[in-house]
Amino acid sequence: MGSNSIKAGVVGGAGYTGGETLRLLVNHPDVQISFVQSRSQAGKSITDIHRDLVGDTDLKFVDTLGDADVVFLCLGHGESKVFLEQNAIPEKTKVIDLSQDFRLGEKSGNRTFVYGLPELYKEQIKKSNNVANPGCFATAIQLGLLPLAKRGLLTDVYTTGITGSTGAGQKLQETSHFSWRSNNISAYKTLTHQHLKEIKQSLRSLQTGFGDMLHFVPWRGDFTRGIFVSSIIRTSLSLSEANDVFKSFYHGAAFTHVSDSMIDLKQVVNTNKCLVYLEKEGDQLVVHTAIDNLVKGASGQAVQNMNLMFGLDETAGLKLKSIVY
Repeated sequence: MGSNSIKAGVVGGAGYTGGETLRLLVNHPDVQISFVQSRSQAGKSITDIHRDLVGDTDLKFVDTLGDADVVFLCLGHGESKVFLEQNAIPEKTKVIDLSQDFRLGEKSGNRTFVYGLPELYKEQIKKSNNVANPGCFATAIQLGLLPLAKRGLLTDVYTTGITGSTGAGQKLQETSHFSWRSNNISAYKTLTHQHLKEIKQSLRSLQTGFGDMLHFVPWRGDFTRGIFVSSIIRTSLSLSEANDVFKSFYHGAAFTHVSDSMIDLKQVVNTNKCLVYLEKEGDQLVVHTAIDNLVKGASGQAVQNMNLMFGLDETAGLKLKSIVY
């Protein structure tokens, strides 16, 4: 495709995922942003809200939809379904939904959504007009378990994961306020997190006998961006064999890489990467994964899916450098 050949619209452009999607699209070599919708900010300049885009765009928020080849729905959970019911988006327009509304096979009219995890469903994404982007924790946890599920090796899995404050969204609440979050860590939604359903759905697609054997405790971290997950699985595989399983599964993956040394969060912040590192003690395998919750966990993966849907290089607009120091 030629330069700026895809017209993209963003709905719900004022929040964190909307802003991150705009940051990626405004510098994408094959995209022209046709409109950015926001009910709350209509008429304001994009840069009044997303100040990191000063000098990159002169667009303003609008309250109506424009013409687009692809629409990114950066809305709150439950809002995308209502939005599609109330707004006539042409069937030829591709839709990428960043909420959880369609991740479990739900439909909207004639729109059937493919689950947008490229490491698992790349070929289906390429052929689809509608993609349900995975959740942030769901992405990090699945990418640490899929290779084992493919071999039928999952038994009980015990997972802990810590996320930055941007995972809670832009709307201020008690647990995202600076004075509460700073120098503080807490667990939440213990064993009940909403992403468990989509994770189990994916794992069962590879290992049909996998039941309710995933036990997840999420944590709120005192930082803004990123997710670090550690999953423990009992296995007879040696560490060398386990690394071979993971490296074979992710051979050719554009953004998921198995590291030979311990990973840390700063390696992935501001990138679309997922880094994986394995450790073994006795019969216990520990799989560590790290992603940026706003990029690979949300907007970056959405742009990755757009690239696949339009037949572009999967990495277009996503060759991003981490902020290591």
